[in-house]
Amino acid sequence: MAKTAAAYHCSECGWSTLKWVGRCGECQTWGTVVEAAAPTARSKQVKAIVPLGEAVAKPITEYSGADSGHQPTGVGEFDRVLGGGIVPGAVILLSGEPGVGKSTLLLDVAAKVAANNNTVLYVSAEESAGQVHLRASRTGGLQDTLFLANDMDLGAVLGHIESTSPDLVIIDSVQTLSSGLIDGSAGGVAQVREVAATLIRVAKETTIPIIMVGHVTKDGQVAGPRTLEHLVDVVCQFEGDRQTALRFVRALKNRFGPTDEVGCFEMSGEGIVEVPDPSGLFRSGAGEPVSGTCTTIALEGRRALPVEVQALVVPSGAPQPRRVVNGVESSRVAMLLAVLERRAGIALSSADVYVSTVGGIRLHEPGADLAIALAVASAAKDIPLPHTIAAIGEISLAGEIRGVSQAAQRANEAKRLGFDTVLDQNKTSIQQAIRDAFAHSPARAEKPDF
Repeated sequence: MAKTAAAYHCSECGWSTLKWVGRCGECQTWGTVVEAAAPTARSKQVKAIVPLGEAVAKPITEYSGADSGHQPTGVGEFDRVLGGGIVPGAVILLSGEPGVGKSTLLLDVAAKVAANNNTVLYVSAEESAGQVHLRASRTGGLQDTLFLANDMDLGAVLGHIESTSPDLVIIDSVQTLSSGLIDGSAGGVAQVREVAATLIRVAKETTIPIIMVGHVTKDGQVAGPRTLEHLVDVVCQFEGDRQTALRFVRALKNRFGPTDEVGCFEMSGEGIVEVPDPSGLFRSGAGEPVSGTCTTIALEGRRALPVEVQALVVPSGAPQPRRVVNGVESSRVAMLLAVLERRAGIALSSADVYVSTVGGIRLHEPGADLAIALAVASAAKDIPLPHTIAAIGEISLAGEIRGVSQAAQRANEAKRLGFDTVLDQNKTSIQQAIRDAFAHSPARAEKPDF
């Protein structure tokens, strides 16, 4: 006789274990492992089913991919991330923090697709139809072929899809839909898995692309079972700082295109606006050179962006001087300060150091090390660097400047933007880079001691 074993599963990701634990072994969330008695039945042999008709396996050469190309949505930056547009029958998951603008972006995508004489079904399970209409009228997204449904039942959504025969379906959001075949409230592991599996099956059978909005947890992960990200074809992340209007769309998974593209948007009172060339968003508009500033060429996906790094060095009387950073990693800045003091002879141990980026962008790559070091050295010596200098390079603990990935693309972008001098791995040490940078400064003659 089969015995019933007490099993436990995580309500966040669906991870299961035979005994109770306080912390999930998959998503590392505390207090989400609950008991669920499940009988362990003897495995049964699966009988073979002979496929008939279109289900019969055929050579791959007999299939055609002519009807599976990318179809542009009309939003260029979103198409850039997807690899050129939406593939028929694809299921796209767009995740992001609350209030970042996911619904606004997808409503704009729906309006642009509907403007090309396509039928779009927008299912809003979080907002009422009146609220969606109000936002669409504010952003100019009212179209006759854009159908709006306000339902939280999966069966009703399938009925809307069958009655309207849309060219695109947008679900906002997958965690708010529920199926009557599964017990539990909307947003649970079983409900999200059933809703996603049903929508994916409909998309593959009808070749109707579906875009689903996904909620995220406090750690930034997609809420629900981990299998949700494996089932869909494309996983995009919509991110941005609430203090700024800049937004980025990144592709974390893409079966039909690259995963290193980034789309840039800006939130405004009229909705979301594309930023095809964001080269001027991350630089200050100061006319005269100011000490403590240096520009680097950072990579966001395949896109090279000029980012200005600002630094401020002031004397401190505290036993432990302050180190305040914004937009850069604090541990990276601490290492660069130690290298500057030990290898370049710039005393910083008794001074407060503040380092920040312009425009709210975050720099995570080591290619910005040289620009950070030059900005700090410029602030410490009060020698401004000209706006025509760009610094690209990683700094080692020995004070050497290492090369970075796609250095040629960064240098070409710097030349295109009008930078006359590019300091990169051709400078063998941080001392030489600082001397060459200060040699271009108009205030260099006033401080000949360095």
